Amino acid sequence: MASLTFVGKHKLIEPEAVREKNLPRNTLQSRLFDHIDLRVRDRGRAQEFFAKILPAIGFTLDKSAEEWGAFENDGGGKPSEFFGFTEDADHRPNETRISFWAETREQVDRVAKIVREAGGQNLEGPQIWPEYSPGYYALFFEDPDGNKLEICCRGSAIVAD
Repeated sequence: MASLTFVGKHKLIEPEAVREKNLPRNTLQSRLFDHIDLRVRDRGRAQEFFAKILPAIGFTLDKSAEEWGAFENDGGGKPSEFFGFTEDADHRPNETRISFWAETREQVDRVAKIVREAGGQNLEGPQIWPEYSPGYYALFFEDPDGNKLEICCRGSAIVAD
């Protein structure tokens, strides 16, 4: 069972596994997700688009096959995060947004240039978005199928105390 602690006015849920293994608080593993599995209407078009963008974000190994697209972070021979996409002719984009982390504003700007050149749609930014948190700097964009994506850099928590 998880225990509940308050940090300021925010709840911090600490799973039992963290306590049992004496891991530092909030640490279950060395990464927080394994993969993203996105649906697209046209896999060929998505392959061309993501092959330009994902390496700039850090997914440098193209592991795509005939049935799906997949770009993996180079884990040095160990399993690592990957971004995959599969064709679904009936796919309809929604309001879900996938956001990628950048260490600096310069990295956001570099990826923004690549997104523009690759044909990203509905670009907003890059710019500071103070309504999210102080210093939140991001580019919002859509892939050719209308899936919402973002590259951001921020120096503070999302919710200010």
